[in-house]
Parts: sequence; structure tokens; C-alpha cells
Amino acid sequence: MNDTQAGERISKLMAQRGMCSRREADAYIEQGLVFVNGEKVTQLGTRAAPDAKIELASRAQNRQSQQATILLNKPVGYVSGQAEDGYLPAVVLVRPENQMVGDTRRFQPSILKGLAPAGRLDIDSTGLLVLTQDGRIARQLIGEHSEIEKEYLVRVEGRLIDRGLALLNHGLSLDGKPLRRAKVRWQNEDQLQFILKEGRKRQIRRMCELVGLRVVGLKRVRIGKVRLGDLPPGQWRYLRPDERF
Repeated sequence: MNDTQAGERISKLMAQRGMCSRREADAYIEQGLVFVNGEKVTQLGTRAAPDAKIELASRAQNRQSQQATILLNKPVGYVSGQAEDGYLPAVVLVRPENQMVGDTRRFQPSILKGLAPAGRLDIDSTGLLVLTQDGRIARQLIGEHSEIEKEYLVRVEGRLIDRGLALLNHGLSLDGKPLRRAKVRWQNEDQLQFILKEGRKRQIRRMCELVGLRVVGLKRVRIGKVRLGDLPPGQWRYLRPDERF
């Protein structure tokens, strides 16, 4: 371990390993809760070899175990992140009266501190939105190399161009960049199922426009192994201990 230009920043290594976000790593380092090869690290910017052994103090691990992750069925008219253009952020729905009946954990005001969306859902889209205090989950869902699938049910109007379905699966580009391979198939005569591993801004709507279709309804029903299920619109529940994305 050293603070020269050799190696990688410890906070970066921790984020790459899914231990926490880089911001959280910096906070843990400042608080003396990070050990590299058995030695406490307190200096921000300290570097270490890529294969260094990095551990969190038990106090930090306990803090992580208490971080909340919320599943929300977002209605139309709410933005995923910060308020914009007069529209409220979806997090305002996370209050006691909107908690799903039967959820086993009680609402605690502390869950709202640092609660942020792990991925976006457009203002005119509905369905599963994940809000979390846990940088590990945020990185898993929206990190640059995330392989987590997101499934959507999409109602459309219009006339699909020749080879349109094949292009939706692979071959389209947005903003000059090719899209990753998707899985798209018809559910019925006016509804498509999309399964994506990326989430560019208004991606599905723009993909459909490129093949002659117009989206009239979009609902996210699954992220990884976690499904929206019977969570009512506008309500939320905690991610259960047995659920993994």
C-alpha cells in the first residue's frame, strides 16, 4: 500500500469489488473504518495494488446492513430523481400511508436520508423503481458494466416496418452509439415485452419510433430477479432479506 501514483485508489478498488460506492468508501476511509492488508487507512487518495486485501471494520458492515432499499410502483406524473419542471420526485411517495399492506418492516424516517433512485423511469412511465441508500446495490443496477436485466411491458400503436422486430432486438443506434442486444417479442397484438441491460434516456420510446411504432404505455415489471408483483401503484415496500437482484 502507498500514496504514490502506483496502484489504484482504494476507493475505486472498493467500488469495483462491490463493497460500497466510491463516495461511501471515502467516508469510511476518513472515519478509519477501512483496512488494507491489515493496516488501517485514513488518508483519502491512498492507493493499493489491484489484488490488495481490503476489509471494512465491523462498525461499517453493521451500518451497511441497516441501509434501506425500497421498491416503489411509480405512477405517471412523478420523476425518478430530483424535482424538475414542477413535477415531484417519486421519493415523496415513500411515507407511512403509502406502505404496502403486509410489509414486515415499519417505516422509519431515517430511511429517507440519502435514499436515491438506482436507475430512471420516465415521468410518463410506470412500474418498478428502486430507491436505495446502499451504494453496492446502486452500482449493481446502474454501474457501467451492469448485466442486470430490466423487463418492460410496452403498449404501442402504428405500423412496424419490415424487419422492425429484428432491429429492436439488435441493430439500432441512438445518438450515434449502437445499442446493446435486447430481447423483444410480441405479448399480444398491441403490446411488446422488452428485456434490456441498459437504460439510456427514453430508450424504449426512441427505439420504437425508429421502427414505426409509438409508445402509448410503458410499465417496468422486473429488475433482475425482483418483480413488481402485486405492489399497488403509488405504494412501496422494503426489499426483503431473501430478495436479490
